[in-house]
Amino acid sequence: MNFDTIKYDEKGLIPAIIQDAGTGEVLTLAYMNKESLNLSIAKGETVFFSRSRKKLWHKGETSGNTQKIVEIKYDCDQDALVVKVIPAGPACHTGATSCFGTTIYKDEEAKQSEPTNVNFLTELEGLIAERKAEMPEGSYTTYLFEKGVDKILKKVGEESAEVIIAAKNRDAKELSMESADLLYHLFVLLQEQELPFQAVLDVLKARHSVKDEPKLKA
Repeated sequence: MNFDTIKYDEKGLIPAIIQDAGTGEVLTLAYMNKESLNLSIAKGETVFFSRSRKKLWHKGETSGNTQKIVEIKYDCDQDALVVKVIPAGPACHTGATSCFGTTIYKDEEAKQSEPTNVNFLTELEGLIAERKAEMPEGSYTTYLFEKGVDKILKKVGEESAEVIIAAKNRDAKELSMESADLLYHLFVLLQEQELPFQAVLDVLKARHSVKDEPKLKA
């Protein structure tokens, strides 16, 4: 990157759009100055400049929700950055995966034609994270977090058994429903354990990259 071409504003700042390198989801909008940009590159993790506190802050330094930098780009006017990261946890202080969780408009026809993919799972993770942070009354997710890990583990076990029964019965509809229930409760468990879904994806990717299938143990 040619640092000489970057254009900072009158306060010495440049907006940085933080994007999940795996899913493409926009996680947050933050600001960097020359020092924080240099530190980000040196550390390999995002370091921002807080406009409210007037100081640098290393994302995840206290929470553990760091963001490993994969790539940094700037736009055609050299006055904005896109930082692609691998997040180690939620980007938002509310506990949500992304700070951009509220939709004010969406084309319903376009929504119906959207493909079902991993982005929906990250949205689900974000919703569950919000429930954990806000604990709204009357929410089933709130109920699970209030009951604690033993209750959540019990539900994961129950739903796993239901998946097995549905599969044994060759009931496709029932299997779809029970699998959805299992995935939901598994995501609740991951949130309770503060383990990001990205960590699970990283394991799957690592296994997928292995050329030779591992041998079975005797």
